[in-house]
Amino acid sequence: MIKRNLVQGCLLGLLFFLSAAAQAQFSFTTNNGTITITGYNTAAGLNVVIPAATNGYPVTRIEEEAFYESSITSMTIPNSVTSIGDYAFFECTNLTSVTIPNSVINIGDSAFLVCTSLASVTISNGVINIGAYEFDGCTSLTSVTIPNSVASIGRAAFYGCTNLTSAYFLGNAPTDGGYVFAGNLANDPATVYYLYGTTGWGATFGSVPTVLLYPPPNTLRFTGGHFGFNLTGPANAVIVVEACTNLSHPVWLPVATNTFSTTGTSTFSDLQSSAHPTRFYRVRSP
Repeated sequence: MIKRNLVQGCLLGLLFFLSAAAQAQFSFTTNNGTITITGYNTAAGLNVVIPAATNGYPVTRIEEEAFYESSITSMTIPNSVTSIGDYAFFECTNLTSVTIPNSVINIGDSAFLVCTSLASVTISNGVINIGAYEFDGCTSLTSVTIPNSVASIGRAAFYGCTNLTSAYFLGNAPTDGGYVFAGNLANDPATVYYLYGTTGWGATFGSVPTVLLYPPPNTLRFTGGHFGFNLTGPANAVIVVEACTNLSHPVWLPVATNTFSTTGTSTFSDLQSSAHPTRFYRVRSP
C-alpha cells in the first residue's frame, strides 16, 4: 500500500510538473484584458501552437522579435490574434510553414525576414497591410497568394525570394511600396498573376511582369476523346492556353492561341490530351 501511494504521488507530481511546463512555454504580457506573446521556450517543442487564450484572457498580438532567431519549425496562430509585430520571426531559419488566420489585420515590417526554410505561407482574407521587407530573403518560398483584403504591400516585401515564381493576387492592385518582388537581383523570377475584372494593374507590379488570368472555364467537355472547355472574356482579346503535366515542378508550354469573339467567347480543344494521364491548363495574355 505504501509503495502504491508512493507511485501515485510521483505520478501526480509528474503531471503537475508537465502542466506547469506547458503553461511556461510562452512569455507574455497582459494589457487591458488581452495577452501579447513576447517569447517562447523551445524546450517545449519546435512545432508551436499558440493558444487562443491564456489565464482567461485572449491572445491578440505577437510582439516584436517574439521569436527572434528561434529554432522553431512550424507555427500555428489562433484566430484571436489581430497583429504580428516587426521582426516577430526574424531569422527563424528552420521555420518551414505558417498560416496567418483571418483575424490578423496587420503584419509588421520584416516579420519573416530571412526565414530561409519557409516554403509555405498562407495569408488569409483579413490581412490589410503586408509590411516592408516582410518575407525578404525567404529563399525557399516558391509561390504566394495575396487575398483581396490586402490594400498595401511595403517596400521589398518579397525581395530576394530567389525561388518565388508565382504571386497570385485575388483583388485589385494594392499600393506598391517599391521593389516588392525584385530589386538589384538578376535572378528574381517572380511573375504576378491577377484576375480578370480587377483594377489598377499595369504591365509590371513590384518590378516584375504581370499576367492577366481569365475566369475559370464555364463549360468542360470531352469531344472525340479530346478534352476542351469554353471561356468568356473581353471581346476580340487574344489569349494563349498553356499546359503542363506536373504542378510541383511546372513547365508551362503553349498549346493554342485563341481570340475571343465579338460576344466575348472562346472555345478550346486539346488534341493531345489523350496522350497525357494528367494535364493542367492556364490561360494568359500574349
